[in-house]
Amino acid sequence: MSAKTKIWVFHMKELIYTAVFIVLGIVFLLLMIFMFTAEKKPTVSEELPSKYTAGLYTASMTLGGNPVEIAVTVDEDYISSISFRQLDETVSAMYPLMEPALESLSNQIQETQSLDHLSYSEESQYTSMMLINAIQTALNKAEN
Repeated sequence: MSAKTKIWVFHMKELIYTAVFIVLGIVFLLLMIFMFTAEKKPTVSEELPSKYTAGLYTASMTLGGNPVEIAVTVDEDYISSISFRQLDETVSAMYPLMEPALESLSNQIQETQSLDHLSYSEESQYTSMMLINAIQTALNKAEN
């Protein structure tokens, strides 16, 4: 054996305190690094301005001498609903494809939040095009 052998005696209590303080120090340093080097993310209002002014917007069209209004309800960033406003029974009877066409278009627009790439049947092609134009007019009123 060598005469240079040294024996070290540690108290368990001191080792635990030292380990706890080292862990706390590392956590504190990481916290400081993340706090002061984190990129500042813009808030929602800074990120994108709202697309629409929230509210109910209407567009009118005339069918067979009878006025028809399309009501489009929008929130700040999306289209909530599209419906007829006070649809007269005579218009409904004379143009039976109006309501199903609007319901189909409304569902598609609410899903995609866009008037692009809408599909409609050949039977209601012209009806759907008239409704899309009226919806676009109402959305133009809602845009900021």
